[in-house]
Amino acid sequence: MSLQSTDPIADLLTRIRNAAMVGKSEVRVPASKIKRVVAEQLKKNNYLADVKVEAGKPRDTIVITINKPGENCAINEITRLSKPGRRVYVGADEIPKVKSGRGLVLISTSKGVITGQEAQKARLGGELLLKVY
Repeated sequence: MSLQSTDPIADLLTRIRNAAMVGKSEVRVPASKIKRVVAEQLKKNNYLADVKVEAGKPRDTIVITINKPGENCAINEITRLSKPGRRVYVGADEIPKVKSGRGLVLISTSKGVITGQEAQKARLGGELLLKVY
């Protein structure tokens, strides 16, 4: 059995979404650089409680704490916008707002993965990765 996914970001989001739905507070995913960066951005914007990387034999594991025990999950909806079959690119003026600014979009730019607001301030466009609120 192979652990290789054609879309690692969608796999990460699905694991987070499924764990949040059943009330789990922690999820473990195989590590990659893009998954780590996306998870760190979600933590930085208070959608995840904690993100740690555990060293492993074949590959590292990212341990994501969705919420602290006794607290509600901060994520209501998390959706992949750009897919491997249909990439979605936007300019700095076309970055969408999620729920009138209460949510956020992550964008892969030439300066790395940043939020939509940071991209607008820096006048950067790029590939829309996901939206969350």
